[in-house]
Amino acid sequence: MLPHNLESNMIRHTISEIEGRLRKAESIKEEHKAELLDLLSTLKSEIEQLSRTHSEQAQSIAGFTNVSTHEATRDEKNPQLVKLALDGLSASVAEFENSHPKLVEIVNRICLTLSNLGI
Repeated sequence: MLPHNLESNMIRHTISEIEGRLRKAESIKEEHKAELLDLLSTLKSEIEQLSRTHSEQAQSIAGFTNVSTHEATRDEKNPQLVKLALDGLSASVAEFENSHPKLVEIVNRICLTLSNLGI
């Protein structure tokens, strides 16, 4: 198990990579970028809180968010891969529906927005 500071830094780095990918994505309309970046900012805060007590799950959520964003913003999208990535992201937060409802809501909104990016 990694020290909390290292895990937190890894999560922040992953979120920063996602932000960079979104900002550079030419296939996404500006309003969708703004919405996703806003949701990502909230997700970052929620994941950092979760990482204090559930570090492995927080890393999984960040990782699935990264993969989902990658698949949804590719120039040549594979709808099956996008669906698998989004299903993994949704599943990564399922156990937190009662204890972290805002986290689940944010992830669900991210999934919906990514799935609606023209696929």
